[in-house]
Amino acid sequence: MNTTYMPNPSKVERKWYVVDADGQTLGRLASNVANVLRGKNKPIFTPHEDCGDYVIVVNAEKIKVTGKKLDAKHYYHHSDFVGGLSDTTLREMIAKHPDRVIENAVKGMLPKGALGNQMYKKLFVYAGPDHKHAAQKPEQLTF
Repeated sequence: MNTTYMPNPSKVERKWYVVDADGQTLGRLASNVANVLRGKNKPIFTPHEDCGDYVIVVNAEKIKVTGKKLDAKHYYHHSDFVGGLSDTTLREMIAKHPDRVIENAVKGMLPKGALGNQMYKKLFVYAGPDHKHAAQKPEQLTF
């Protein structure tokens, strides 16, 4: 009788990947990055275990969006004081914090809870073309 293979998270071999966001569409890039962070590109994928890889996204400031989303999409946050709701458009977010745009998109596509937080910690986003993870010898990943 065959038994199902259950991967042990401590024995999973994790790779480092670099993704260039230059000219890529935000949602498609975020979806592919989330799949790599979850480990869905591996044959040992298990939904309740963290078996994903590390992902470095560079050139976040050169991301593309389609349609009128630059002005129509809003990011909301509240200060917990009365009247403390503030919103920022996607155009303003890309100008001020381009890394947060990709981080928010990817985080929304990961599982909610402790497992999703653990997967999210393996994502590193940089606005420009340089990153500080050369020692890990990351491989180029294209979608």
